[in-house]
Amino acid sequence: MGVLIFISNLDVLMVNIMEARNFISAREMLTHNNWIFTTMNEAARYEKPPFPTWLTAISAYFFGMENLFAYRLPAALTSIFLLIIFYKLQLLLVIKKHVAFISSLILMTSFYIVFSGRDGQWDIFTHAFMMGCIYFLIRIFQTLNHKYLYAVVAGLFFGASLLSKGPVSLYALFFPFLISYSLTYRFENLKENWKPILLFILVGLTIGCWWLIYVHYYDAEAFAAVAEVESGRWLYYNVRPFWYYWSFFTQSGIWTIPAFVSLSYWYLKPRVSNLKAYKFYILWTLFSVVLLSIIPEKKSRYLLPVLIPLAMTTGFYVEYIIKNFSHRLTKIERVPIFLNFIVLAIIAFGAPFVLYYFFGAGILEKTFTYILVSIALVLIGVGFVFGLLKKKPKLLFGLQFLMILAILNFGFPLAELISPHRNDPNIEALKAYEEDEKIRIYEASGIIPELVFEYGKPLPIVKSEEDLPVDANNKKFGILVHQEALNWKENFKNYNYKLIDTLDLNPTMAKGTNSRLIREFYVLTKE
Repeated sequence: MGVLIFISNLDVLMVNIMEARNFISAREMLTHNNWIFTTMNEAARYEKPPFPTWLTAISAYFFGMENLFAYRLPAALTSIFLLIIFYKLQLLLVIKKHVAFISSLILMTSFYIVFSGRDGQWDIFTHAFMMGCIYFLIRIFQTLNHKYLYAVVAGLFFGASLLSKGPVSLYALFFPFLISYSLTYRFENLKENWKPILLFILVGLTIGCWWLIYVHYYDAEAFAAVAEVESGRWLYYNVRPFWYYWSFFTQSGIWTIPAFVSLSYWYLKPRVSNLKAYKFYILWTLFSVVLLSIIPEKKSRYLLPVLIPLAMTTGFYVEYIIKNFSHRLTKIERVPIFLNFIVLAIIAFGAPFVLYYFFGAGILEKTFTYILVSIALVLIGVGFVFGLLKKKPKLLFGLQFLMILAILNFGFPLAELISPHRNDPNIEALKAYEEDEKIRIYEASGIIPELVFEYGKPLPIVKSEEDLPVDANNKKFGILVHQEALNWKENFKNYNYKLIDTLDLNPTMAKGTNSRLIREFYVLTKE
C-alpha cells in the first residue's frame, strides 16, 4: 500500500522551488563531485545538511540524472520506512495490531505526509529518521538484552536526522516525545541505563555534527554568511502569530474531522482501548504544536511532525467508531461521522465536474484517465451513501482510504495537462536555441531554481559585462532577464540586444500569474 501511495505516478507533478534547489545540489554532487561542500548553481549551499542530498544523488546516479522519478524516489522510500517504524512503535507500546494498522493507514493518507513523501523536500527524511531513533531509544528501556546495540542504532538515526535538516526534528518531534513519554510511561531504570544512553548521545552527536564542524572549519566565510541568514529567518522571516498553527488538524486533509474529534480528551478518555497510549500521543501532539508555535517563523509544512502522533489519536477514535457505530453511538456522536462522509461523498460526486471545469476541454486529451478517475470516485461516493444507510463503518473508512488511492493512481496523470513544458516557448526550446546558435546563456536577475534544474546544468549569473567569464566567447550570448528589471541594459552598453521571446514557467492554466517564474530572453551581440 505504501508503494501505491508514495511511488505511483511519482514523476507527474512539476518540480517546485524547494525540490529544485535540492535536486540541483544532488546533481552537482555528481557532476562537480561536491559531496561535502554542497553547491547550488555552483554557489555554496550550506543551508541544509547533505544526507538526503547524498541519497538523492545516489538514486540519480543509478536511475538517470534526467529522471525526475529518480530524484523523488529516496523521499518516497523514506516515507515507507516511516510507516513501518510508526507501526512497530505502536506494537512496542502494547497497542492492538488492528489499531496500529488503522493508524498507519491514517498516517500514510494524511495530506502533508502524502505531499512530503512524494516531494523532494527534506522534511520527511529528518522526521522519519528521528522516529527510528525514538523506536530504538524506547527499546533500550523496555528490553534486557542488546541495549548497546539499540543505543548505537538509535544514535545513528538521531545523527541521520540532524544530517538531514539540522535540529528541526530534534525540536519539533524529539523534545515533545521526551516530555510526553516522561509524563505517561516514564523512563524507568534511568540510572541502570545511563551507559547505553551516553553511548546513544555520543554516537548521535558525532554523526549529526561532523559535517557542520568540517564545513565551518574549511569554508568559514561562506558558512558564516549562510548561518547569519538562516538564523535571522527563524526570528524575522515569514513571521506568523502564536495561534497560526491552531488549525493543525486540517493538515491531515481527508482525516480533518476525525482528527479534530480525536483531540477531545474528556470525551474519548472512557472510550479508547488503551488510555495510557492515548494520553501519550495526545500530549505528544499538543506539545509539538506548542513548541512550534513559540518560533516566530511559521509555515504549514512545519506541521509535518505533528501529524505523526495525531494519526495515532485519530486511530483510537476510528477504532471506537467502528466498534460502536451500529448501535451504541448517540445522535450527537453520529454528527461528526455523518458530516465527514457526507462531505467526502459530495467531493466524490462533484469531482468529474470540478475536473472538467478546472482543465477545460483540454482534459479530453486524457479521456481515458478522466473517465477512469471519475468512475472510481463516483463509485466511492455511492459506497459512502450505502455505508451510511446500512451503518457499515469498516466499509466507510475503507472507502476513505481508497479515495486517496484513486486520486493518486488514477487522477494524478491529469496534472501533465498543466505542465509548464506545454508552454511555448519552454525550456526545451531554450536549450534547442542555445545548441543551434552555439551560444552560452546566462541569468541576469537571480536564479529560478526550477529553471536551472530543468535546464540540466548551471546558469551563471551575469549582471554586467564585468561578470562575463573570461574563457567564453563574449561576442554573442543569451541572457535571461526578469520582466521588472530596470536599467539592466546600461550594464551592457557595448552590446546590441534583441528580444527573442518570453519564457514562462508557470503552469499552463496560470500563465503570467507568478512573475518570479517569467524571464525575457535576449541575445546580445558585440560588433
